[in-house]
Amino acid sequence: MSTPLSIKHIDSAQLEGLVAALVGAGTTVIAPARRGDARDTVGYRAVRTMAEVVLDQRPDNALKAFFLPPTDPLLHYERKGKDVTLTEVDPQIAPRVVLGALPCDVAGLPIVDRVMNWDYRDEPWFGRRDATTVIALACDKADDACFCSGVGLAPDSPQGADLLLIPTPAGFAVEVHSDKGVAFVAQHAAFFADARDATEVQAFRQRIAGLLPHAEGLDPDAARTWIEAHFMDPHWAQLALACHGCGACTMVCPTCHCFDIVDEQEGVTKGTRRRNQDYCQYGLFTLHGAGHNPRGDQGARIRQRVSHKFAIYPDRFGAILCTGCGRCSRSCAAGIDMFEVVERIAGLQATLDEEAPTGGEL
Repeated sequence: MSTPLSIKHIDSAQLEGLVAALVGAGTTVIAPARRGDARDTVGYRAVRTMAEVVLDQRPDNALKAFFLPPTDPLLHYERKGKDVTLTEVDPQIAPRVVLGALPCDVAGLPIVDRVMNWDYRDEPWFGRRDATTVIALACDKADDACFCSGVGLAPDSPQGADLLLIPTPAGFAVEVHSDKGVAFVAQHAAFFADARDATEVQAFRQRIAGLLPHAEGLDPDAARTWIEAHFMDPHWAQLALACHGCGACTMVCPTCHCFDIVDEQEGVTKGTRRRNQDYCQYGLFTLHGAGHNPRGDQGARIRQRVSHKFAIYPDRFGAILCTGCGRCSRSCAAGIDMFEVVERIAGLQATLDEEAPTGGEL
């Protein structure tokens, strides 16, 4: 875990004042809040006051939609006679703040950064990233679907955060983890005080240290070894028997980033080129124009999702394409649990390792 550049303190009243000041200055503040729907769900959305913010419930949507929207215009085109005029959409947006985001959501941002700056810099993505100050909130609650500590993170992980809030009896300790965070605190210095007794933070961290006991023994490296050697294994088809192919798991994932680009006609002579989020669990995702589909069954599609997260992405970028948020498991109508899937695969590899010959006389 990275060492903070500095530590400050903010109490609840000052946090409320900070949100009011940001909104009053025209800054968009995105935070977990109730949607006001029939189920009284909580999700990330723009808020106007701190009274709307819900910090004690897990948002059911992913933070990524504010950086990679479900649909995103890239350029407009218009034809006049033989001439075609292209007008690119400006990727720069006004400054905004994410407040109270879960560490497992925030950790997904630098993971996707690697993809978006791999062989081409994705300006819409980084335009939103550059404009956003991310204030994460250390987590003190977990359920059976959570497994962040099994993929190298933690309930208080600062990965991807500019500031990390840690709850204390007197408000929040504020760990500053980036230059953007330093600038934000300096700009709004009236709302931050000097750090208080560190024992309160230590007590919080001791309390959450055993929050995910079931995840501690997960072995992603063993899962990766098995995946890379078992592309055609019947296990994938067996796993797919329960899958509906609905794509809900990918929709709510903090790190799934696949998309399609289409030209949508708007009238006879003009239209918009859009990037639309797409999902590897859909049957049409890899369908070729000739009718061939290299992932023509759900087993192949589940294999792709699990392999991408725990083998393909790690091979290319040296990190796991999963933050252990458990949101995919909670949203799955068939009850497929990603932690159980990876744990089972790692167990298959452990069995192979135990059965492997150890050498000696022939």
